[in-house]
Amino acid sequence: MCSIIGCYLKNDVASTIVQGLKRMEYRGYDSVGIATLFSDKLQIIKGVGKVNDVNKTKCLNELIGVIGIGHTRWATHGKISEENSHPHIDNNQTVAIVHNGIIENYKELKDEFNFQHKSETDSEVIANLIAYFYSKCNDVKESIFQTVSRLKGSFAFLAIFNNGTLVGVKNHEPVIIGLTDVGCIISSDVLGFIKHTNKAIYLDDKEIVIVDSNQSENIKIYNFNGEKINHNIVTLSEEVFDINKSDYAHFTIKEINEQPITINNFNLEDKIKIAGEIISESNNLYLTGSGTSFNACLIGKYLLNKEKIKCETIISSEFNFLNYEFNERSLLIAISQSGESADVIEAVLKAKSKGAKIISIINKKQSTLANISDLYLPINCGTEIGVAATKSFTSQIGILALICSYFNKKAPNFDKISKSIEYNLKINTSKIKTLVNQIKSINNIYILGRGINYYISLEAALKIKELGYIHAEGIAAGELKHGSLALIDENVFVILLHPNDVTYKDMEISGKQVKCRGAKLIGISDLPNDLYDYWIELPKNSSGNEIEYIISEIIPMQLFAYFMALAKNNDPDYPRNLAKSCTVK
Repeated sequence: MCSIIGCYLKNDVASTIVQGLKRMEYRGYDSVGIATLFSDKLQIIKGVGKVNDVNKTKCLNELIGVIGIGHTRWATHGKISEENSHPHIDNNQTVAIVHNGIIENYKELKDEFNFQHKSETDSEVIANLIAYFYSKCNDVKESIFQTVSRLKGSFAFLAIFNNGTLVGVKNHEPVIIGLTDVGCIISSDVLGFIKHTNKAIYLDDKEIVIVDSNQSENIKIYNFNGEKINHNIVTLSEEVFDINKSDYAHFTIKEINEQPITINNFNLEDKIKIAGEIISESNNLYLTGSGTSFNACLIGKYLLNKEKIKCETIISSEFNFLNYEFNERSLLIAISQSGESADVIEAVLKAKSKGAKIISIINKKQSTLANISDLYLPINCGTEIGVAATKSFTSQIGILALICSYFNKKAPNFDKISKSIEYNLKINTSKIKTLVNQIKSINNIYILGRGINYYISLEAALKIKELGYIHAEGIAAGELKHGSLALIDENVFVILLHPNDVTYKDMEISGKQVKCRGAKLIGISDLPNDLYDYWIELPKNSSGNEIEYIISEIIPMQLFAYFMALAKNNDPDYPRNLAKSCTVK
């Protein structure tokens, strides 16, 4: 599942819904649809494809009605098809819904109530369940309470009734209300309504919003127990509104080029001190994340271990299958760009239920993860639209280095790192573009690293897979002879992460091992070497600082992945099958 949006306005809402869905495209999706209410009848248009394409062929924005809902779907239950696209409507045409998340007991509910579904989705059961209870009580609020009491799983949904009521429900998935002069817009992301207002209400878990007119005083919020809730209105920061590609072709390359600024944008001295104190008081320390954020966790473990602080890393999706002990002296550091990743949230809630303290490193201050953490450290890198994380990764590394500076009293020189990134982009952008165009037909590429550089090899491989759609693998160079050398021949390209640090001589040996077996070698180093078939130059690092080295290494790898996407005619901002915020398991 991906993005949901609903509107109750004084004017027709279809165009507002379509615009909102377009602004949330970065979250990834495979189909789109909207529903509106007009003359007491629910009307739905949906189809497979991008918002613009479906709108062009089916005229989504021409639907009439001042109440409506919209959705972009990322398939989880059922194939990618028009039937499985949202919105879904109940069999009696009473209520239409759009849904994010997973209903874990949808099969049991479908069988219990003998619902006849038109789709393969878990979502359709919500519409039929609401309609069933509504037929019994003829009360919107009561039918929603009855419905959520029967649903199991993490979910958010919006519903419109044919009596003219809009409803939003939040349970471990984001739901935000935007308040405008002409009504309200409810969305899974502030991007759904930022063109219309900077006033928002963030629902908490197990809360319901009911809107039965376009007047703000008719927005009523309840918890799942039926108690009325009052929320403060939040004024969104200006940076949220400044989302554009400027003169760049894609958000991804824009965000890569923003890193000289974002790596030096923390201002967290007080919070870092508190984090250091919490770590010092903990007996057991763990780091968790998914994807790029997990690679940041691995770097965090390496850096903390150097300070003689023992910690473990846990992939968030594996959390339930491991037997780590958590108690009130345990600490879990959770890293997430969005603060909404389902696997991360579930891991945090499990650790928290055992008494563990939670520190989160996130990019969105108003997020589920921030709300359930004892302390959150914002990376302050601005909204990241490109699905493949770039600037958020380097900022996560920056925060982890700052945490370690509490113990070693050696704060990273972010001014110097910023200038190094700027120089890196200047000398390597055109060089890497040329290189990629020469080798774009490759199907396999291996990235070798040692020490902390090994973790950069994992992130580099992930970026190449995400954007280039080719097999890429990060390998600990010392493990080559334990199996991976069997893959090396004259058809293979190998990238050698080869900074002039303590790993330099050992990495040179690894380079020779693959070179003598016919592989083409791309060296990423601040020193030239006759081993390389291609040399990507790193800025000089006279201090040999590890943080400066690894950030210097990932910049050309991000560029490599971006230009590989272009060379293969892939969309670098919206890679196939991927979503920016993975809000389902």
